[in-house]
Amino acid sequence: MALLDGLRVLDLTMWRPGPYATQLLAQLGADVIKVEPPGGEPMRGFRSHFDLLNQHKRSLVLDLKDDGDRARCLELASGAEVFVEGFRPGVAERLGVGYEALRTLNAGLVYCSISGYGAQGPLAAVPGHDVNYRAYAAALGAEAVSPDADDLPVADMAAATMAAFAITAACLKARATGIGDRIDLGMADVLANWVGTVPTAITRNGGAGPVPGYGVYPTRDGEKITLGVVSEERLWAATCEALELDDLAAVPFLERLGRVRELDGAVAAAVAGLTRDEAVERLGAAGAPVAPLLARAEMMAHEHFRERGVIDAETVGSPVRTAAHPPLPAGPVAELDQHRDQGWRP
Repeated sequence: MALLDGLRVLDLTMWRPGPYATQLLAQLGADVIKVEPPGGEPMRGFRSHFDLLNQHKRSLVLDLKDDGDRARCLELASGAEVFVEGFRPGVAERLGVGYEALRTLNAGLVYCSISGYGAQGPLAAVPGHDVNYRAYAAALGAEAVSPDADDLPVADMAAATMAAFAITAACLKARATGIGDRIDLGMADVLANWVGTVPTAITRNGGAGPVPGYGVYPTRDGEKITLGVVSEERLWAATCEALELDDLAAVPFLERLGRVRELDGAVAAAVAGLTRDEAVERLGAAGAPVAPLLARAEMMAHEHFRERGVIDAETVGSPVRTAAHPPLPAGPVAELDQHRDQGWRP
């Protein structure tokens, strides 16, 4: 038994945010029926992407412009607890599967809409993708450059995770009261909320981190490590001792704040004399907060993530670990319309 066994989720989303949100639910046991348009979700053309976001779901092709197929969608929605759509604002209503239409069929339905800027507001009708949402939310930074194809789509993944959280919370209330809810989730909203929790820096340190020993440091072999010292005296001392900067180990935090560029420069110079593996080994042995800057392939092969089930073989497992009701392991991806004749599981 997984945590969300019995939760019925009708998923009309495509590309990344919605599918990742519903996969998070499916990995915890939810019964997810993925409704795809004729020809299938466009991301099926990129199976290396599609398969990572659509495990443990069933596939059903429905043309919502067809009366019979729309009726089938409404029939499934009447027996669902959750309905997730990622259309542009107003499209679901035009297709006859908007919140008001479904609420009349199923008062307890949790209806989640995921869009770039939300269903209402001055930007609601503006088209966009991850880089646009990050820009509006001040989540790119003044020195931002165009992202590479394999950069982490922060807005997409943040919105998906927030959607899974909000859906679960709304389901708790719906099960207790019989009354569902409408979740209007804007991807830019999530990042704006995150950015709003981080006050603007009062000073800049000319390339150094916010405090000495916090940041990214190149190594002798062209790789990089990260250090995460903040205010802890013991972590600063451990870093200095590992890097043979013994004369700096006893500098207290408040003094370090006044000497950021000088002290961080000393750390950077010491790290630059070591290879990445040497730096990680030496700093780690001393108890310093160090991590190598890994490439994706290195992360996928790392024993830590494999042991915890986050990475399963060459695919992704669940980011959640529970003791009593474990999430499902990496699992199958449905072929297009594979489950046409199936309804909800009993």
